[in-house]
Amino acid sequence: MDEIFIKDLLVQGVIGIHDWERTQTQNILVNIRMFTDTRQAAKSDDIADCIDYGEMTRKIQTLIEKSSHFTVEALAEDIAINCLYHPSVKKVVVRVEKPGVVKGTASVGVQIER
Repeated sequence: MDEIFIKDLLVQGVIGIHDWERTQTQNILVNIRMFTDTRQAAKSDDIADCIDYGEMTRKIQTLIEKSSHFTVEALAEDIAINCLYHPSVKKVVVRVEKPGVVKGTASVGVQIER
């Protein structure tokens, strides 16, 4: 199985359970790995046969900017569902991180596979 990836997508969004997290945006770092078969795309050299990672990135960015989840788990699930809407995506791994939120850590978050 081949892999299309979006690495280190940094988006501002509302996420968290604390009052202060509900009133302001914060950095949300997302990494996505989408598994597919790229042989037809390689053979045709046509974007119509590809997973357009630019389009997918814009969709995920818009999703995050418009959402206001309480948990990174819920956000990761929504991102995974949106990726799997594409008929060529057979499996997805989504990692959502909140950088600098917990003192002493670079980031905290979750990684899911669907």
